[in-house]
Amino acid sequence: TATKDQKAGIVADVTQSLVERLGKKPGAVQIVIEEVSTENYGAGGQLLADRDAPQPREDAHAVPSQ
Repeated sequence: TATKDQKAGIVADVTQSLVERLGKKPGAVQIVIEEVSTENYGAGGQLLADRDAPQPREDAHAVPSQ
């Protein structure tokens, strides 16, 4: 999650880029920042929360089952 200051920087930077590159007037630029929880976003057939969850590690000293 971005902080308020980080979001303000993003808005300022994107606005400036549109002014410089497309000749837009700053007052005509509207930016919406929507942060989506990884529990509400999926890719490749699974939720990002599940994909990015820590996976159980195998104990290097464990004796393999036979």
